[in-house]
Amino acid sequence: MAVNARKVVFLFWSTLLIGTVAGTIIGLIQGIGGYFMVIVTAALWTVIAQMGFFAYLTIHRFGLGMFKSVSLWNKVQLVIIAFAFFDLMFFRHYFFATDDETMLGYAIMPTLLLVYALIVAYLKAKDTNRHAFIPALFFMYVVTMIEWIPAFTGNDLNFIINAVVPLLVANTWQLLVLHRLHEMPNGRQPTVEQWSKWEKEGFEERKREKETKKNRKKARKNA
Repeated sequence: MAVNARKVVFLFWSTLLIGTVAGTIIGLIQGIGGYFMVIVTAALWTVIAQMGFFAYLTIHRFGLGMFKSVSLWNKVQLVIIAFAFFDLMFFRHYFFATDDETMLGYAIMPTLLLVYALIVAYLKAKDTNRHAFIPALFFMYVVTMIEWIPAFTGNDLNFIINAVVPLLVANTWQLLVLHRLHEMPNGRQPTVEQWSKWEKEGFEERKREKETKKNRKKARKNA
């Protein structure tokens, strides 16, 4: 199983194209700026989504290595999702709410984002395996929210929507297409059992590496 350079290039350019087109369409509908500015803005948000995606891939592997358990790492991600939901609601209300606005009104945006993230996570888990649901949910919710933060500075609804569309489109495409780039030698997609086997082998390999390092340290101390 491998993702070669050609596939990485395909993922980058296809994501950039899809995200930019989606952002350009929503920008033109909103009538924000000229054509060039709309395209550039959409492309910038798409690039931010790409950086967030590859950053999460690194964080995910780090989390698995640190907690040494898929179940524990997933629980940690669920806790972070809950905090992110509250933060998006609370801090927007704290900084931008008027005297007659309640916090409940500021729960609409994080709720809609959560619903969308749940749908995408379900599709990801359906295409791969059930263990992919929470990581996919975390990426679509928490990572998208972090990428989205610069759009909240002015509390301009048009700008917020203009930013979230390319972010969501790009992140959805990256998440749902990544496993399809992992092809078997016969050209078929890995089965659920194969994904589980590779995941187990990865943990066992890291465990052996740690044991080897530990034994080397003991050997050096005893020498």
